[in-house]
Amino acid sequence: MASTPAPIRRSEPAPFRSNSRRFAAPLALGAALFLFGVTPLVVRAQNVSAEISTVTPNTGKADDSITIVGKNLDKKEVTAVFLSDTKLDHKAVVVDQEPTKIVIKVPALKPGDYNISIEESGSIYIQPVIFKVKA
Repeated sequence: MASTPAPIRRSEPAPFRSNSRRFAAPLALGAALFLFGVTPLVVRAQNVSAEISTVTPNTGKADDSITIVGKNLDKKEVTAVFLSDTKLDHKAVVVDQEPTKIVIKVPALKPGDYNISIEESGSIYIQPVIFKVKA
């Protein structure tokens, strides 16, 4: 029987990141340079982030397999998947991972609503996708 990894405790809530935030800093920099008479040739985001669109099924219990569908979900972008409550990130076992799909096993958790979170570039990002753990 595989051991369940210990949850990661956050000192503060993990940031919610939408794709629009990735463009805020480069646009602000471009606007500041423009105001001072410097015209940058190109201002762009560094890389495209992973994005989750659906989770099927959206309810289940420990050891159930769920499929996460989205964009940029390959191993070089997403290094881990978590089910997150308000204080802890519970690491899920990844069964299969492709560029548009990840299959995970639900870790042993108390019943309730959990956000699907992904680890990307060493940071954990809570996604606006809810999974309900049943008893």
